[in-house]
Amino acid sequence: MNATIRPEQTDATTEVDNDLAAVSEVEAGIRDFVRNDIAYLRRPAVAPDTAPLDANAEATVNNVNSLIQRVAGTSLAEIEKLISELESLRDLLHAEGQRVQREISGYAQLSQAAMKSTRMIADNVTQWKRAADGLRNA
Repeated sequence: MNATIRPEQTDATTEVDNDLAAVSEVEAGIRDFVRNDIAYLRRPAVAPDTAPLDANAEATVNNVNSLIQRVAGTSLAEIEKLISELESLRDLLHAEGQRVQREISGYAQLSQAAMKSTRMIADNVTQWKRAADGLRNA
């Protein structure tokens, strides 16, 4: 079996690869920005004999912390919302699957009943035909 790739398939694949590359590049840029922006926060704590952070640096730390909390809070809320939506969709799909199973079972029973009725009718028609042929021959 030979598999050929159509031009529209390669265009779509290339487009998806380009999109993924762009997304990865943006994510990497964001990661680098965050790392560089808060790198000083990861440094070891200042020893007690050294001077504490000045007011400007402390305000910056507080601003960064509140920004991270807002971004993380929004992200967590979105993730929780998405999880609840997915759970409700799972429940809906499960209920629909059960409904489809019941419908198929009903159709199978109806089909069997129709087949039995058709056989009975065919048998009766055959008997009538034989009886009619017997009357004609007699």
